[in-house]
Amino acid sequence: MALAALVFGITGCGRAKGTSAPKTLAWTEPDPSKIPATPEGDSIRAGRLIFNQTPRYAPSFVGNKLSCSDCHVRSGMEPFAAPMVGMPGLFPMYNTRAKKVISLEDRVQECFTRSENGHPLQYNGPEMIAVVSYIHWLSVGQVDGKPFPGRGFVKLSALEADSMKGQKVYTDKCAACHGKDGAGKPPILPALWGPDSYNDGAGMDQLPKMAAFVQHNMPQNHPGTLTAQEAYDVAAYVHTKPRPKFNPDYSGY
Repeated sequence: MALAALVFGITGCGRAKGTSAPKTLAWTEPDPSKIPATPEGDSIRAGRLIFNQTPRYAPSFVGNKLSCSDCHVRSGMEPFAAPMVGMPGLFPMYNTRAKKVISLEDRVQECFTRSENGHPLQYNGPEMIAVVSYIHWLSVGQVDGKPFPGRGFVKLSALEADSMKGQKVYTDKCAACHGKDGAGKPPILPALWGPDSYNDGAGMDQLPKMAAFVQHNMPQNHPGTLTAQEAYDVAAYVHTKPRPKFNPDYSGY
């Protein structure tokens, strides 16, 4: 797929006649109803479905019951919930875990093999093309190379976590949605541990990352009401629970 042509077609960006500089647009939340009725548009719509309901629309590549949008909240647009807006303009980038420069497609592979506990997508397959097309569509109007406001997670100071206190936080604030057994209610409420959760190679298996995600985004009905200490404690409690093991055969690209 010619993604540059896709972006040109949607935004109208490019050199305007009689001018010497390209037109630019400020990012605004895109409207799915305005995805064009073209083959590229079909791919964007497919990517949106995969992103929001991954086990249903990419079942061959998923090993649990999590969707991309369980971590990248509100279809990848929510600030401080690992938003995908603007990500194409930041790649290629150096990846500390891989110890090399990776592409956006490489990063998508990491999500499928770690957070989805699944299998790598085919780089030129329809699922990869669809997901990448969707991320490009989300990013129209965001300046290339400039991080989207709210990129990643909130910045929390490192704290000593107490998993015993975290158990109480979980019981009081989390179990009503995710269950006492952490199994959740997929596809609406994700599993936090057990066979349907992310594996131990996922970013959410890193205590600071999970604490930052939880503090800003959870509980879902009262986000931002936990203190940083409560977020660290409950993340530590979740990390005491069993989850799938990452398959080292999928560590490359």
